[in-house]
Amino acid sequence: MSLLHAIEVCLRISKIPPSRFGRDSVRDPRLVHDLRRGRQPGQRMEQRVRKHIESVLQSEKPAGAPAIRRDA
Repeated sequence: MSLLHAIEVCLRISKIPPSRFGRDSVRDPRLVHDLRRGRQPGQRMEQRVRKHIESVLQSEKPAGAPAIRRDA
């Protein structure tokens, strides 16, 4: 799953505003906006964002719900 798609899924499930997501994950409130416009993050940033997505979805996931599939 592409990084942007994973972020969009996370935003939809958690109902977190895009600016809050960017600020919490990499201290950049414009992250999601910039990714939607074509920004290509570095490997380190992508790892930080994916780790943040996992933590957000872990807190949102009800007991017994299936895990989100991650395809590189």
